[in-house]
Amino acid sequence: MSETIQTLLQESRSFPPSADFVAQANQSDPGVYQQANADYLAFWEGWARQLDWIEPWHTVLDWSGAPFAKWFVGGKLNACHNCLDRHVANGLGGKRAIVWEGEPGDERTLTYAQLLEEVARLANALKALGVGKGDRVCVYLPMVPELAMTMLACARIGATHSVVFGGFSAESLYDRINDAGAKAVVTADGGWRRGGIVPLKKAVDDALAMGCPTVEKVLVLNRTGDAGTVTNGIATPAYDRGGWVDGRDVRWEDLVPNQSADCPCEPMDSEDLLYILYTSGSTGKPKGIVHTTGGYLTGVYATAQWVFDYKPDDVFWCTADCGWVTGHSYVVYGPLANATTVVMYEGAPDTPDKDRFWRLIEKHRITILYTAPTAIRAFMKWGTEYPDRCDLSSLRLLGSVGEPINPEAWMWYQEHIGRFRCPIVDTWWQTETGAIMISPLPGITHTKPGSATRAFPGIRATIFNDQGEDVSTEHMERVDRGEATHAVGGYLVITQPWPSMLRGIYGDPERFRQVYWSRFPGTYFTGDGAKLDEDGCFWLLGRVDDIMLVAGHNISTMEVESALVDHPAVAEAAVIGKQHELKGQAIAAFVIVRAGFVASEALVKELKDHVAKKIGPIARPDDVIITAELPKTRSGKIMRRLLRDVAEGRALGDTTTLADAAVVGALKDKYEHTEG
Repeated sequence: MSETIQTLLQESRSFPPSADFVAQANQSDPGVYQQANADYLAFWEGWARQLDWIEPWHTVLDWSGAPFAKWFVGGKLNACHNCLDRHVANGLGGKRAIVWEGEPGDERTLTYAQLLEEVARLANALKALGVGKGDRVCVYLPMVPELAMTMLACARIGATHSVVFGGFSAESLYDRINDAGAKAVVTADGGWRRGGIVPLKKAVDDALAMGCPTVEKVLVLNRTGDAGTVTNGIATPAYDRGGWVDGRDVRWEDLVPNQSADCPCEPMDSEDLLYILYTSGSTGKPKGIVHTTGGYLTGVYATAQWVFDYKPDDVFWCTADCGWVTGHSYVVYGPLANATTVVMYEGAPDTPDKDRFWRLIEKHRITILYTAPTAIRAFMKWGTEYPDRCDLSSLRLLGSVGEPINPEAWMWYQEHIGRFRCPIVDTWWQTETGAIMISPLPGITHTKPGSATRAFPGIRATIFNDQGEDVSTEHMERVDRGEATHAVGGYLVITQPWPSMLRGIYGDPERFRQVYWSRFPGTYFTGDGAKLDEDGCFWLLGRVDDIMLVAGHNISTMEVESALVDHPAVAEAAVIGKQHELKGQAIAAFVIVRAGFVASEALVKELKDHVAKKIGPIARPDDVIITAELPKTRSGKIMRRLLRDVAEGRALGDTTTLADAAVVGALKDKYEHTEG
């Protein structure tokens, strides 16, 4: 892998931070990288000291049981206290904590003092249901304030939360409840999505009917009401609200408001379990990623403060759902630990129109936007008329998360959303890492379209070749001497522990060792390919599984996709390698064209030629298939296995029918069902 990546897509554009941004940045000293890496334990200890601890730690890091790390050993703290109580005690009780908007347009604002009171009542309600320290609580809610409240209430009493995204099926919910051994489920009657209702309580009923013997209570929030209930002028459509089991099911409205607002925080050991979060998209038993309290909170607190450059008057919107790790780390724990005002939105970006995100920014004067490349590419496809009709002048910083961002999508984001005045922080991290690992620091970094640039201070990220040899050390020495002339590529790995790292896979320590630590013993294997360019910046190339071997050349799907999106006709592209009797694999590209362009054989040839020109003849796609939509998982990731089956003729005989969005939807539904 390390030799062939050198010849692929090149990107030379660079954007330094403005002098005005540098002058106000939380971190503007380039020397911080060297200082942090010289003594990374002292660096992380300095961040941990900024949190409130009930008892101090006696050892910063215990790595003797590798790969099971222990950080801030002996220390005790509470995550909820650090997100709420300490800010109220410091005079910030009147500051807005959560600004929420539902899809129908209903709104709610909670100050830090109000949020603390609500969380304390909910914590006492959970206790009344028999939930205590060490118990697991499954949380299956829409993006409403009660979702964040439930996470914090669990943290307050020492229960472990396991949030399941509200779009997952009853079967997926069943798997996750049983794997965690959840004692209680917190859900809602339903949640709004694209003008319809997602029937959450019905899914819980169906899951429990399959057999979830550990569940004793189900706490049910009334979000949507009965059919015909009017919210902000919009009537709730008829839908299956599920049943009711007396003795098991409890109405939120009957229990929570009547509880005392006095609920002391449970002292938690730094290594006590904070949450379990199940990774999605793979077959077989769900993989419960384990995060503990002290190290995780330190990691998200530090990265949020430096990467997003929080200021006291910022209004921060991370568009992720709390069913994903991005919502855990940068909707709830990271921002609230920094006393930031957080925006939450329940619904879809195109409801009631494709300007909904931009209307939210205009209305709430949002200053920092953190969203996914998948969303950005959708906005590109819809056209500039939607952001152009809104006032986005409040924005001062943009972020990207979830997958590598194509350079042209980055540039569109820069021009049409940031209007060339907002730095872009393109972040790389994983459910497993807990917090951002590679990202620009906006007061220091010269950003590059498509590059996540540098590892966060105190994080040791590097690149190994197939033999497990570090190919980046010598390269970085050449970079420092100004002698680097090309990129080096291979497997992205992390070579030293970090505070927010996963502590295991719930109930399966051997699987944890095998998945993350066996490929390169003693080193965390991310599963991603990456390259370091001639300036020492990281470029993420996607999952190693998405590296195609074409006639002996390793070619990244992400780079071919970026070359396609560079063409003015292309709104979005997905690339896979399909079996080929001569080459081993051939490149097949699925492309969505922008409005105003017509699919034709001439366009297909033009796109193939464009890729060959941008990357080289070896990367010329054998097939370019025009499609109405790309099938994606609920988290927005492209379903490449489905596309591979389509390209190789297993899922669809005539690929021209992909121009029908209904066909794509039917395929997606079929595959999601078979994935469980």
